[in-house]
Amino acid sequence: MPGVTPTESDTYLCKSYRLPEDDEAYVVDFKPHANMATAHHMLLFGCGAPSSTEEYWDCGAGTCRDKSSIMYAWARNAPPTKLPKDVGFKVGGISGIHYFVLQVHYGDAKAFQDKHKDCTGVTVQITQERQPLIAGIYLLMSMDTVIPPEKKAVYADIACAYEKPAMYPFAYRVHTHQLGQVVSGYRVRNGKWTLIGRQSPQLPQAFYPVEHSLDVRPGDILAARCLFTGEGRTSNTYIGGTSSDEMCNLYIMYYMEAAHANSYMTCVRTGDPSLFHHIPEIANIPVPVSPDMVMMGHGSHHGMKEHEERNIQQQPKREEEQVLDQGDFYSVLSKLLGEREDVVHVHKYNPTDIINSDLVEEIADVVQKKDPGWYISRQVLAHQERPDTILVRDRIHKFHRLESTLRPPGNNMLSLVQEAKPGGVDKQHPGDVHLEEVTDWPGLKLHLGQVSGLALDPNNNLVIFHRGDHVWDENSFDGNFIYQERGIGPIEESTILVVNPNSSKILQSAGKNLFYLPHGITVDRDGNFWVTDVALHQVFKLGPDGSRIFTLGKAFQPGSDRVRFCQPTDVAVDPITGNFFVSDGYCNSRIMQFSPQGMFIMQWGEASSSRIAKPGEFRIPHSLALVPDHGQLCVADRENGRIQCFHSETGRFVKEIKHTAFGSRVFAVSYASGGTLYAVNGKSYYGDSEPVQGFAMNFTTGEILDTFVPVKKNFDMPHDLVASDDGAVYVGDAHANTVWKFSPSEK
Repeated sequence: MPGVTPTESDTYLCKSYRLPEDDEAYVVDFKPHANMATAHHMLLFGCGAPSSTEEYWDCGAGTCRDKSSIMYAWARNAPPTKLPKDVGFKVGGISGIHYFVLQVHYGDAKAFQDKHKDCTGVTVQITQERQPLIAGIYLLMSMDTVIPPEKKAVYADIACAYEKPAMYPFAYRVHTHQLGQVVSGYRVRNGKWTLIGRQSPQLPQAFYPVEHSLDVRPGDILAARCLFTGEGRTSNTYIGGTSSDEMCNLYIMYYMEAAHANSYMTCVRTGDPSLFHHIPEIANIPVPVSPDMVMMGHGSHHGMKEHEERNIQQQPKREEEQVLDQGDFYSVLSKLLGEREDVVHVHKYNPTDIINSDLVEEIADVVQKKDPGWYISRQVLAHQERPDTILVRDRIHKFHRLESTLRPPGNNMLSLVQEAKPGGVDKQHPGDVHLEEVTDWPGLKLHLGQVSGLALDPNNNLVIFHRGDHVWDENSFDGNFIYQERGIGPIEESTILVVNPNSSKILQSAGKNLFYLPHGITVDRDGNFWVTDVALHQVFKLGPDGSRIFTLGKAFQPGSDRVRFCQPTDVAVDPITGNFFVSDGYCNSRIMQFSPQGMFIMQWGEASSSRIAKPGEFRIPHSLALVPDHGQLCVADRENGRIQCFHSETGRFVKEIKHTAFGSRVFAVSYASGGTLYAVNGKSYYGDSEPVQGFAMNFTTGEILDTFVPVKKNFDMPHDLVASDDGAVYVGDAHANTVWKFSPSEK
């Protein structure tokens, strides 16, 4: 740090450093220059490019603009040490890492009352000598632990099946806050539990050598248990980012052969209770810690060093190995957990409620590598279950501004709005551009049924989802949302049409004899079609060729649990994690998140309880738009006449966009990279006279920049719209049975 003076507690500051060489190199040593009296902890990221070109900046603006990986961490006066011989972190060259970004968390601003300037930092040793073994970190972390007050023993269990190439753990580190008694980690192979490491989190949190040499291979299970006590607390303690919360983390440092290297892996899956019936009893026994040892670990660098040396002497060690302290990944976890708690609380999953046991872990995007072998099952708590919701929000608000810090956004997702100029249009001044109908667009002559959904495929072709000869009217459903026209069979014609956006030539068709009442559609980066059918109450994933990959929901059976929908309306797919969101829908007022394989992760939202809807309440969540530039998911809250935006990883409410010009209904929302949000309203049931039109808005401010309507006809029921990065906007009308194309032109 170039001499900084934080003025607020829990300040996060970032500083970048350009690697001296673009050629492939290896980091083999870290030497911290820090003191816990001023810095709570620091993290070193490897980046393709930093989020800012300033000398230093508030990390709330992000750390990396693209590729991001955690390479080093420090906390509690951890001593320096080297990695084992022939082991290194790859940087430069094709690794994509060309910058280091240092993030320092300054916990207590009182340390800077004398206005002194801080220069916390780390020296990184790099060599161009090829390392045959690549280092990595595997993090096991509990997300759903609740510690009741005064309860003597509480277990937090984590376990994941390991499916990657063989890895070789050589060091481990445990982390909890004040209530942790012991953390134990194991490899489970053919029912046999082999200890990786066991330690008290109240001792210096260094990386200690693994107890015995071992490997981890596909088919093994990695498992960990944290033992907590609630004694001394007067209320429940939850997982979170503040000192009064708790954490349960086991870091396993490993190496892999360079050809198969995977530098970061994470497990946040709650362990199956039947598995943990067989955990060795020693995992349930606290490690005795004397008060002087705790003081050493929290304050005295010299005392901590002595204790570490005594502790290490009791454990076997390879010749080249030393205790390695990579510090505390505190900001990763506190940010992630803190943002969740003000909206949702994590629950242990019920295996009977999910399709199978392989779900994707939430923080894959934090650690760059994504693998569908891990997951976390989460569920919104009703207000009566968490009466302290507002208090929790206040408690962790300091961490909310880090929401973009740890998400490695592909495709320059953290680039500034003014940097993007799609289609030659300067988004810095989007108000100078006006959308006008392309009146000679051949697509106006397509023979379509009710147009319910629009999307763009990876080649920027327009994808139309329509209902053919089926019509949704007052006779379609009974009072229990059961489809009444099942006997006429599915739509026989192709319901999905991929058309050239200029000539409107049909390039591909799919969806014959599959759907009854199509609704929403999106296309992911691999060209897969994600669609909803309100008659079937189902969500479909179809391959690029139209073949069915999987279906969620039970045909013609509406429901409100984790495996059934009730007239689901739309799907949005996260381009980084592959997780997808479902707006559900006409009779359920919720947003659901699933892993790429369709496993339930979490949900949020409820029906509006009054005419003036609160944040997170819906009257038909009708359309979804991911805003990857800001890590948000925006929802067209149709009958509340507004757009609500939420943090896409946690479901935390971020903002509402509502204008008088919307009237009482907003049907659809779409986002184009560069900062413009598009929406279309609909005819009102309440007698207001606002015209039906499209809107272009500044996403950051919500300001309406432009409105647009067809030239020769009026919108009747504009049901969906999609915006292209080249500036074109398409609107599909469910009553006019047509699609309009609008293009930007100078005002």
